[in-house]
Amino acid sequence: MIKEKANINWNELKFSYLKTDYRYISFWKDGKWDEGKLTEDNYIRINEGSTVIHYGQGAFEGLKAFTQKNGSIGIFRPDMNAKRLQNTAKRILMAEVPEDKFIKACKDVVATNYKYIPPYGYDASFYIRPYEIGVGENLGVRPAPEYLFSVFGVPVGPYFKGGFNPVNMVVADYDRAAPKGTGHVKVGGNYASSLLPHQIAAEQGFADCIYLDPKENRYIEEVGAANFYGITKNGEFVTPKSGSILPSITRLSIMELCEKVLKIPVFEKPIDINSLDQFSEVGACGTAAVISPIGSITYKDKVFKFYKDGKEVGPITKKLYELLLSIQRGESDIFKEWIYILD
Repeated sequence: MIKEKANINWNELKFSYLKTDYRYISFWKDGKWDEGKLTEDNYIRINEGSTVIHYGQGAFEGLKAFTQKNGSIGIFRPDMNAKRLQNTAKRILMAEVPEDKFIKACKDVVATNYKYIPPYGYDASFYIRPYEIGVGENLGVRPAPEYLFSVFGVPVGPYFKGGFNPVNMVVADYDRAAPKGTGHVKVGGNYASSLLPHQIAAEQGFADCIYLDPKENRYIEEVGAANFYGITKNGEFVTPKSGSILPSITRLSIMELCEKVLKIPVFEKPIDINSLDQFSEVGACGTAAVISPIGSITYKDKVFKFYKDGKEVGPITKKLYELLLSIQRGESDIFKEWIYILD
């Protein structure tokens, strides 16, 4: 493993693409996956009839690797991402990537791109992007005859500008996903539909938008790039319950931290957009966003403001953020099984 680091200002990293040295690629054909390989080529060549181009048969994941306090490198809960990709594959009829293949591919990409992994102590991480797409010769609406699975990685800084500080959100006039559709899996179409609402929100000066349920347009679903949660004024952790929400691994993790470490009651239930006054803190959580406090939410002619008039990070959100980072960076003795250390 190469030990020197790339000439990067780790404090100035944004959440953006940077070509790193190696990525993993593997093909499924005739009912089986090949062994896969590492390559320096950051372009892929696919048939013009590939189902990912015409019918959106493709999925992706996002997870992170961190330099640990002791200098080793650890990946946060890759087994959960492997299972989620398999769940997505089932929904859109793709070949499933075995969990051990997924984890090994992630480890190989992290190990061979060591010089791009931010050192311990920086507000930065190595973002890992696995994806699977339908490829091969095809024309009709049917599952692809072949599949491509690949993993690449990029050093990144905070997803939202300003880092761990309150951001302002607005409720979108658009739906993110349909009931009984693909909102609960990580397919590209869900994100394509969020591009216009996000652009409108950004033009209005908001960090992102919040989506309501597509059936009644009444209950909060999630933030454009993350799951939603709230801390009630009596100290309960509440997050939306819906069949069209992507199950965030970060959200699952902080729910476990609430229950087992902070001893805070946790509830998954519908959150009426007009009931936001019950919360003293709200936030967004996900691999990219980590935990991002939300200062205010604008809905029609109402503006809901949270902790300290939306100007400061709430105490429970701050504690959850610190706990999660301490685990990811190898500073804590709890939930060590969440971190997969590179050999």
